[in-house]
Amino acid sequence: MPVRGKFETHTPELNRRHFIRLSAFVALGLLSPSQGLGAIRAGLKSKRSLSFYNTHTGESLKAVYWAEGEYITGALEKINRILRDHRTGEIESIDTQLLDLLNAIKLRLDTYKPFHIISGYRSPKTNARLRKQSCGVARNSLHMLGKAVDIRVPGCRLPGLRKAAMDLKCGGVGYYPRSNFIHVDVGRVRYW
Repeated sequence: MPVRGKFETHTPELNRRHFIRLSAFVALGLLSPSQGLGAIRAGLKSKRSLSFYNTHTGESLKAVYWAEGEYITGALEKINRILRDHRTGEIESIDTQLLDLLNAIKLRLDTYKPFHIISGYRSPKTNARLRKQSCGVARNSLHMLGKAVDIRVPGCRLPGLRKAAMDLKCGGVGYYPRSNFIHVDVGRVRYW
């Protein structure tokens, strides 16, 4: 049974070893894009952890969200909270596939720096308001389903973060250099 709510114990060598092996399979074309996230999950046998910093609320979180073969409910609840709609305070469940994608990006970048969150979950009300202010907000945004997040990583150049996400071929990747973030989601594979 996993220890719930416990902070991360780093085991980077094990995670990197699995990730390097998986990357080799992807590079050789032995895995199709549709197999990408499932293969990434299979390659992450030990604990999975994430660190976040919410740029709007100033909150930070570092948590192991998966261990011993299962997701940790208490950690998921904390992640849901830090990724909430900061405009309305609404909290919704964040898709665990998105968390696994973020973990894979973290491993690909070989960093333990927190993801800076620009936007996580968005309520339909917030999404509608943002659509009126900008043409870059999708009507049926995956943010409203907890399947998308806008991020940056301190010390990581935006093009490198974008490339790491695109190389995984596990969903959508949007590039917003003027606003200094990328969008990642677990929808269909597409880039903009």
